[in-house]
Amino acid sequence: MPDTDCIFCKIIAGEIPSEIIYQDDEVMAFKDVQPVAPHHYLIVPKEHVATVNDADETNQKTLGRLFVAAGKIATELGFAEDGYRCIVNCNKHAGQVVFHLHMHLMAGKQMGWKPIG
Repeated sequence: MPDTDCIFCKIIAGEIPSEIIYQDDEVMAFKDVQPVAPHHYLIVPKEHVATVNDADETNQKTLGRLFVAAGKIATELGFAEDGYRCIVNCNKHAGQVVFHLHMHLMAGKQMGWKPIG
C-alpha cells in the first residue's frame, strides 16, 4: 500500500515527475536528483517497504527484481562490463534519507571504498 507522504510512492504514482529509465510490474528506476556518479539511478519496489528491516517473505520476489533490474539497466546503458555498484542503505546511520527501500545503482567512474560521495 502506498504511503501518501512518501516521495518515491508519489513518483511511482506519477504525482511527481521523474526521469524514469526502467520499469516493470514490480519495480521502477529513475535518475537520482543528486547524482554522485556519471550514472546514478534509484531502483525502487513499486510496493512501499520502508526499510530492509520491514521486508519479509512476501517481498522476496520483488526485492530480487531490484537486482534483475540493475543488471538490465547496466547492460542497456552500456556499463555492465566496466562495472557498477549497487547499494541499499537501511535506516539513518547507514545514510537512508527516504524511507522507501531503494537501491542506488552507480557507474561511470572508478569507485573507491567510500560507497557514496
